Order: sequence, then C-alpha cells, then structure tokens
Amino acid sequence: MYGQQQPIIVLNQNVKREQGKKVQLENINAGKRIAEVVRTCLGPRAMLKMLMDPMGGICLTNDGNAILREITVQHPAAKSLIEIARTQDEEVGDGTTSVIVLAGETLHVAQPFLGQQMHPTMIIKAYRQALEDMINILQDEIAISIDLNNNDQVKEVIKACIGTKFMSQWSDLAVEISQAAVKTVFIEENGRKEIDIKRYAKVEKIPGGRIEDSYVLNGIMLNKDVTHQKMKRKIENPRIILLDCSLEYKKGESMTNVELMKEEDFTKMLQQEEEFVQKMCEDLIRLKPDVIFTEKGVSDLAQHFLVKAGIAAVRRVKKSDNNRISRATGATIVSRTDELREEDVGTQCGLFEVKKIGDEYFCFVSECKDPKACTIILRGASRDILKEVERNLQDAMCVARNIYLEPKIVGGGGAVEMAVSYALTEKSKSMTGVEQWPYRAVVQALEVIPRTLAQNCGANVIRVLTALRAKHAAGAKTWGINGETGELADMNTLKIWEPLSVKLQTYKTAIETAILLLRIDDIVSGSKKRDKDSSGPAQPTEQSMQE
Repeated sequence: MYGQQQPIIVLNQNVKREQGKKVQLENINAGKRIAEVVRTCLGPRAMLKMLMDPMGGICLTNDGNAILREITVQHPAAKSLIEIARTQDEEVGDGTTSVIVLAGETLHVAQPFLGQQMHPTMIIKAYRQALEDMINILQDEIAISIDLNNNDQVKEVIKACIGTKFMSQWSDLAVEISQAAVKTVFIEENGRKEIDIKRYAKVEKIPGGRIEDSYVLNGIMLNKDVTHQKMKRKIENPRIILLDCSLEYKKGESMTNVELMKEEDFTKMLQQEEEFVQKMCEDLIRLKPDVIFTEKGVSDLAQHFLVKAGIAAVRRVKKSDNNRISRATGATIVSRTDELREEDVGTQCGLFEVKKIGDEYFCFVSECKDPKACTIILRGASRDILKEVERNLQDAMCVARNIYLEPKIVGGGGAVEMAVSYALTEKSKSMTGVEQWPYRAVVQALEVIPRTLAQNCGANVIRVLTALRAKHAAGAKTWGINGETGELADMNTLKIWEPLSVKLQTYKTAIETAILLLRIDDIVSGSKKRDKDSSGPAQPTEQSMQE
C-alpha cells in the first residue's frame, strides 16, 4: 500500500469552495430567511402574498407551497427547504407553511451550539432522539381516534383545515365538496384502502357565476363538443365505447412514395381508404353504441358513417380523462376496433349531455350508478379567484383523504406543539451529558408554531406563551391559541383539529431536513461565470485554441 501513489484532488481556479462552520452558519441563515417569507402565512389571520411570474401573471395566495414554488433562489440550502414544502404537499397535502417555519426554527436553535464548538454530530444525535420521542408521544399520548361514521366530527376536522384559507367564508360548501369527492373515489379491496384524488377527482374551473354554484358532478365533465353538428347532444342511458385509436385511414410506412401508373390507381387508393374506414365504423356500429370517446382523431368519412348510425363521437380526449370515464361508466379502453366485445361497452352512465356555458361547450357524462371517479365544477368571478379556491379545495380533499385512511386527530392552534414540548421537557430532566442541551433546543423550536400564531393576530406574544405553558403544566393538553383573537382557548370547545398523519409528516420532514443541512460542512461549486475584475489569466477562446 505504501508504494501506491495517493490520489490528488485538484480544484480549478473557477471552483468556489467554502467549508467548515461558515457553511453551516450560511445554511442556517438561508433556512431562517425562507421561513421568514412564509411565517406571516400561518393561521386564520394569515396575510396573502402577491406572486408575479415571468410571463406577467399574478397569483394571490397564502399557501406555503404555492409561494415557495414561485420563488427563485440561488442558495442550495434554501432550495432544499423549498423542496420539503413540495414533499409535504405531495405526501399529505397540508401543513406546507408549518413545515418550513418549524425547519427554519430547528436550524436557528442549533446556531448557539455551533458557536460553542459543539460538533454537529452531537446536535444531530439529540435531534434524532427528540424526533423519535415526538412520534411516540403523538401516537401514544396525544392522538384521538375518531369514528368515520360520525359525519359531524369528520366535517369539523376538514373545516378546521380550511379555516386558515381564502375559502374559509365558504367552509361548509368546501367541506361538502371535498367529503363527497373523497367518498366517491374511495375504494377498499382485501383490507387495503385506496383514495387517489389526483387521478380520479378532477377540478374543472369555469369562470362566471358564484362560488356557491360549485358542486361535485356524479360523473365526468370534459371541455369538448361532439365532432359533427348533426350528432345528438343529449342521450339518456347511453352505451359508451372508449377508444385509444384514431378513426382515420392509417397510411403504411412504404406509402410515403407511391407511383401511380394508371389513372384508375388513384381511384383505387381512395376506395381502399374508404373501405378501411368503413370497416372500422362497422366494427363500432355492430355493438350499437350511443357515444364514442377516442383519444385520437376522427376523419370526416368516419363522422359521416357515425352520423348515419345515430352515434355521437368526441375526439382528442386526454388519456387521464379517458381513464376517469372508464372508471365512472364501466367501459374498457380498447386499442383496436376489431377487438371490441360486448363487455367493453360502458352502461353505468345515466345521461350524456353537451351544454354551452359562456362561449364554450362542455360534455357531461353524469348520473353514473357507482362512478369511483368524479369532476368538481368550480364557479367564480375570475380565474385568479378560481385558482386559489382550487388550491384550498385540494388541501381540504387531502385532509379528508388522510382522515379516511388513518382516522386519528390531534388538537390544532399550537396545542399539540405545546403538549409535545412539555412532554419532551419532562423527559429531558432525566437526561445527562451534552446532548440534553440540543434536545431542549428542539422543545424551544416547537414553540415557534404557537408563537407565530400569536404574532399573526397581534397578541402579546410573551404573555400568551407564558400563560399557555402554565396551562399545559397544569395538565390541560388540549389548550392552544385562538388564531382569530390571540387568546388562549380549549381546542375541544373550538373544534379545531388536525389529522395525525399531517402532524407526523410535518415533524419528520422538518427535523430530518434540519439534520441534513447540519451535516453539510463543505460546498463546492464549479462556476463557469467569472468576475470581470478577477486578476486570473483570461480564458482561452475557441479561435486561440485553434491557432
């Protein structure tokens, strides 16, 4: 081994390198800055942010994930924090603001220990222990099981989630819509529950009308019209066929260059094309369908045959919409017309109708018997309002999904954070060694949620937090902060709840991210751009290299 040459790491002049404590402090500052951006968006008294995209579009929202998605940052640690908001949104659909605020604060409380020359691995060890204890406390001591058959209790949890959003004034409507959508797509097979709201609960926004006019359609709606003006626009109990192929003549690969020797050859080619399309249409007409949806095109000739047979056709349907129609009507998507069978025809739909709303035509497949897929139709004054209503509704549906998958809840309004922090404080009293200090710092970090809620509604933060600590020390685990008034309140009385899965995911994501960023002690970036003032040698141009 001694005779072998050691590898040498060569860093280019252009490579910027920062390491050690400086990097860790910079990562902490980046986390704090990102947390400060969304801190005012927590709670029912949350402020809105106006976001402008490069194309000049405007978005008004207090949704943490939507805000951070539009922000452009250079620092890698800040990018990591923005990524966790996206993870939280994809995993449980709520708590995006909380997770950023908590991650930023968890990083901030580690700063004094780094200043005291404590090694990051000691801080990380304490953080991991604290996270493990948090999860156990939440699951064993604080979480309350709810009865899914108790409709009022489920509604209270969903309503508490919308209470901090723009749509809070229409909370009853939002609760009904989200609950109806989740119940529609809910499937339980062999003891396994599946609620796929992203694929099977589509939100369609139609500007005009009032928000109160929004509803859940017991079926599917598409922004489409029938292909021919003489096709029927209203059919009761239709037989539906779904296709993945075009009703057009397919030219072969060798047909790009065709040599016509006689004038009859061109007529023969046209006849061949007509026979091919007629054969496809005959395969369809044989099953006597009323409506055909295809993901590809429908030629004029095919439209002619279908109109004669009294069949309506809708073309260029998205793959995702076709899957929804398949699930709602019981039809099977077929790739070849000659493979169609009677069992592929969908018969569970009660009404097919094409309506004109505003300037556009919409195709409704409604009154399905057991759809397992639905469309949520949103009405509102403008597209900007509809976008925000859609974001709020997605959060509400995710909360409803979480409850149906895991029917356990915890108190909102910062009550659960104070209860967990009090339990951790008691646990830390029995700890010895250096790790007890970072462990207690996590307790301090948890208090950022009730503190921010109090700040956002203009309360006296120190007085309110001191009173809340005293309440929890006396055993009142369900007491938190009323986000409307800034006063202490029992969350049981106010009926403010959060799903356990959201809270668990918030703690796991926030603390794991803080641990990840504290482990970084070196940032190396090979930047090609150079300062004009740098005294280093000029980069060789392509021309000089050739010379």
